[in-house]
Amino acid sequence: QVQLVESGGGLVQPGGSLRLSCAASGSISSIVTMGWYRQAPGKERELVAGFTSNGRTNYADSVKGRFTISRDNARTRLYLQMNSLKPEDTAVYYCSVWTYSNYRYWGQGTLVTVSS
Repeated sequence: QVQLVESGGGLVQPGGSLRLSCAASGSISSIVTMGWYRQAPGKERELVAGFTSNGRTNYADSVKGRFTISRDNARTRLYLQMNSLKPEDTAVYYCSVWTYSNYRYWGQGTLVTVSS
């Protein structure tokens, strides 16, 4: 119903920046919320930043002030601007959406590696 493809990951030095992008296709009108998650090696997947059904944004405490989530008006693109990156930010980042039918969809993920 909804297909998600992430891009923009890569290798970056500490203090650097990256911008992740998520392209959504399919039943776009069914999307209620959109967000970014990440999973580091040996750790659970966690919410990084997301939009609520009311259009408000939530951020993990660890990324507040450094990351910014945004989306286009048509909800076909979701972005995550990541500044002042730290080695602890190294993870696979996933785009995810919830639909009106209460289905959740995930992208395949994009790897972000922060290392000198």
